[in-house]
Order: sequence, then C-alpha cells, then structure tokens
Amino acid sequence: MMKIMLADDEESMQVLVERIVTAKGFNFCYAADGLAAIEVFNQENPDLLILDVMMPEMDGFQVCRLLREQGALAPIIFLSARGDIVDKSVGFNAGGDDYLVKPFGTQELLLRIDAHLRRQQRIAPEMEKNFTVGDLAFDTKRKKLSVQGRFVELTPKEYRILALLASHPGEIFTREQLTEAIWGKEYVGEITSIAVFIRRIREKIELDPSKPTYIQTVWRAGYRFGD
Repeated sequence: MMKIMLADDEESMQVLVERIVTAKGFNFCYAADGLAAIEVFNQENPDLLILDVMMPEMDGFQVCRLLREQGALAPIIFLSARGDIVDKSVGFNAGGDDYLVKPFGTQELLLRIDAHLRRQQRIAPEMEKNFTVGDLAFDTKRKKLSVQGRFVELTPKEYRILALLASHPGEIFTREQLTEAIWGKEYVGEITSIAVFIRRIREKIELDPSKPTYIQTVWRAGYRFGD
C-alpha cells in the first residue's frame, strides 16, 4: 500500500490530510517541522511527500533541497498560503513537483496525488536497469551518471531529462513532451523551462557545451540524444 507523508506544523492540517488520504486507502505518516521531516522521510520512505513551505527549524524549500541532494525521487507537493509566482519558482528550482495553495479542496488534493503517483510509476519502469550509451553510464538505482568513468553530479530533474533522452537515442522530444514527462501535463507552457535544464546538463556533460555531441537541438522540433 502506498504511503503519503505530510510535513506541516499545523495540527489541523495533519488531521485534515490524514483523513483525506487514509479514506482513499493510503498509509500516512507525519512530521511537524523541517528537521523532523528529513528524519521521518528517511525512516518511512513515503511514495509522495506533501511539504508545507513555512515550518519551524527548516522551511519546506530547504527540506526539499536536502532530500533531493540525498537522492530522494518521490514526488513532492508544496503547500503554501501564498500562490505568488516567486514562491513557485523557488519551489520548482528546489526540486518540487507541484504547488498547492491553502485552502484546497479534497478532490483537488487527491487528483494531484493520483496524477503524480501514476507519473512516477510510468517513468520508473523505463529506468529500472542500469544502461550505457556511448561514454555515459547510468546507475538507475542510485540515479547517478558517469561520463568516461567520471562521476557527474546532476539534480534529480536533470538526471530524469537526460536518462529519458538517452534511453531513446535518436528520438526527437519536443519541449512540451519533456515537460509533461517530467513535471506533468498541467505544467506544459508554465515556468518549467526545458531550455534552461538542457543548458545546465550540457555544461556538466559536454566537452564543449556550445557544440554539444550528446543532446542535440533539432531546429523547431525539440531535442534528441545523439545525431
């Protein structure tokens, strides 16, 4: 049975989310501050984390960054009373997958949880086995990349984009297809800039990022791995 975790310092939010997710058959675990969230996440290994932005000890953005640095791949949905674009940008850059503004409806929360869990299940089977493409070696269990035997540190999003392209060499992916595969259909056209992620990946893996050999830009079409 899948497990949903909530990190939020409001007891009323704990009661609400626990009631909603357990009624749908999910297991539930909880942390009341940022430091506890790291500990509980590592102990419970939840399938999805609902993470409040404003918490004692450590805010949600810091928690998200630390979990991603540890290699956590579970979808993370931020909760906030503020819906401004600045918070959303910071949240996505920290490694979050979604953003839900308080107050929210029961169905809205469940729809987002279901969507992210389905997406995680679709992406995971494609990347279960280690594989090598040219000089790039993918350790899919640890989500690590080596280029010519040299470890290259990628963020979870960068790794997923590169692994998706490399696992389909020669196939062209549009920006919209990459955004939908990594973030979800609801973010196509939003602030998730694929071009920025591609540039960062190239800076880390290409000998000359201005003349890429791994990730090729296909004019007016998108990107592909290799020629």
